[in-house]
Amino acid sequence: MPILRLEMHPGRTPEQKSDFVREATRVAVEILKCPPESVDIVIHEVPRTEWAKAGKLIAQA
Repeated sequence: MPILRLEMHPGRTPEQKSDFVREATRVAVEILKCPPESVDIVIHEVPRTEWAKAGKLIAQA
């Protein structure tokens, strides 16, 4: 059972998330040769205040 975990900043619309999970599931099924029912996707929205890149908080960049 593949579990795909996506972390991103908040702000995507429900439609964008729906499109993403549909396409990610399609690709997982195609490449991993598994049934769509076995693909789980978890979207975790991380606020910019809790995200850092290259040693700096993104909110402070």
